[in-house]
Amino acid sequence: MLKKFWRITIHSEFSAAHALRNYNGKCEHLHGHNFGVSITIQGEKLSEDTELLLDFTVLKQELKSVLELLDHKDLNAVSPFDKINPSSENIARFVFQALAPRLTKYAVTLYEVNISERGPQSASYFEVFE
Repeated sequence: MLKKFWRITIHSEFSAAHALRNYNGKCEHLHGHNFGVSITIQGEKLSEDTELLLDFTVLKQELKSVLELLDHKDLNAVSPFDKINPSSENIARFVFQALAPRLTKYAVTLYEVNISERGPQSASYFEVFE
């Protein structure tokens, strides 16, 4: 059976410092980034009234609520990064797992979170049920 979906993506950013444990390089020292954040949601139905998957404004507000936990912080002092490395990969998983439950009240699912420390370099996290 053919399943049809819509996906929408928004972009945001936050500023934070981190130090990568066991890195053996410059990034092992505390340093800062303007982290880029892209999230993609998907759904099967558009709203009847506006024919939108989800209003961008609503999605931006939900993401902002999660990013406020990280913005202008030393990530190594923020749970769970006080125990795990605050790598882009782990930040992407953190944002995904914090944001996904916030979206259950809408007819969408979180498809992917992408974190970039600068320009073309990024790490993505998503979950697939098998």
